[in-house]
Amino acid sequence: MGNAMRVNPSYTLHHPKWYRRPVSVWWWLENWSYTRFVLRELTSVFVAFVAVLCLWELRSLSEGPEAYARFLARLKSPLVLALNGISFLFVLFHAITWFNLAPKAMVFRLSGKRVPDVVVSGLNYLAWLAASVFVAWILLGG
Repeated sequence: MGNAMRVNPSYTLHHPKWYRRPVSVWWWLENWSYTRFVLRELTSVFVAFVAVLCLWELRSLSEGPEAYARFLARLKSPLVLALNGISFLFVLFHAITWFNLAPKAMVFRLSGKRVPDVVVSGLNYLAWLAASVFVAWILLGG
């Protein structure tokens, strides 16, 4: 032990215990901005679920009409319907918070002046609406 102290004087055999303030597991519920942040992070689970469901649907489509009919029959289960409804709400929350973060993540300047956050978010929502209308038009046989 004596040699270790001479070789590395900052080394201590027993590290002093650091003070850590006790924090509840539910700390994020105390402030709405923290709650929104944690919920936004949790939405990634539901986004992943929807992505896997889409991939599963594509696989069923590639396997033929019988496989696709079985896939659709599985989707009619009350549990899957409830999970899809919850997933829709979380994915919607994810999209809204994503569009609201866009002006903070990338600042746009026009003629040397910053474009207001409301304009950037509004253009994002407008593009989202246009894409949704276009997809609905295609799906409805337009």
